[in-house]
Amino acid sequence: MSAQGLEAVLIAEREPLLRFLRARGAADAAEDILQDLWLRLSALDTGPIADARSYIYRAANNVMHDRYRSARRSRQRDADWVEAHGADGEASEAPLPDRRLIAQAALAEAEALLRGEGERVLQIFRMFRIEGIGQRTIADKLGLSLSAVEKDLQKAYRALMHWREQQDAD
Repeated sequence: MSAQGLEAVLIAEREPLLRFLRARGAADAAEDILQDLWLRLSALDTGPIADARSYIYRAANNVMHDRYRSARRSRQRDADWVEAHGADGEASEAPLPDRRLIAQAALAEAEALLRGEGERVLQIFRMFRIEGIGQRTIADKLGLSLSAVEKDLQKAYRALMHWREQQDAD
């Protein structure tokens, strides 16, 4: 049977082949396995095949096993690499050096901007936004009214928004 004959059987048996593969654990990969099978069959130069249907089911099963073996080798290779390099396999949380420098420069600029609004504005902003202290607690610690803390935070936010608009314009 020619490759075209096998392809015709593959087309006719598509849905049963998908069920066959899914029943053997292929799940979502069943469509991909059939695509691989199609490619293999189209490149195949075979002699006579007595039972094309059986041949295709056997070939589909073999393609599925090839994919599983390949995936298992890939996982093992990755695990061996992680073991050899002493990493836990996770991406580094550390920022890239250039991004770190840019962030440090932006932070220094923002701090200078807030310091220009007054040391108290910088201190209240840092306590509220960085340390996570509530406004009432800040007011009590600094001996200020809640309204004064709110106004200083508003000054900080206005200054930062204006700075951000300038950054975006550049």
